[in-house]
Amino acid sequence: MTLAQNSQIFPMDLGPLNPVLAELILGAVLFGLTFLILAKGILPKINRTLAEREDAIDGGTERADDLRSEAAAIRAQYEAELAEARHDAARIRAQATEEGSAAIAAARAEGVREREAILASGHEQIAVEREAAERELAGDVDAWARALAGRIVGEPVGAERS
Repeated sequence: MTLAQNSQIFPMDLGPLNPVLAELILGAVLFGLTFLILAKGILPKINRTLAEREDAIDGGTERADDLRSEAAAIRAQYEAELAEARHDAARIRAQATEEGSAAIAAARAEGVREREAILASGHEQIAVEREAAERELAGDVDAWARALAGRIVGEPVGAERS
């Protein structure tokens, strides 16, 4: 092909930019083949890989969000159980304090009753022993008084006289 044949394709003279018909056809065919190879073979694989990566990233983000929400729910449940346990512990402590106070009051009352019983028993025993001592001494007092009076006077007084 010559330059003259090219000029028939394009009526105007473009100089070195005038394409040669064979090169133009060969370029179009090669472009078509390259386009078909890319469109049918390589681009679907690239698009599939990109879609898988995007799905993995989005799925990972969704899974992370799901795990965060699940962790938040578990934490809220744990905090609720912990608050309930603290409330129960406070209630048990209050109940134990009340029971301890009641036991102390009961022991104190029992101690007071025992003390009063011991004191009453002691007073009774002292009164009994005093009466016995007074009776015993009442008989001896007369004899001692006579003996003392006899010593003072110098001669026997009362029943000891003979």
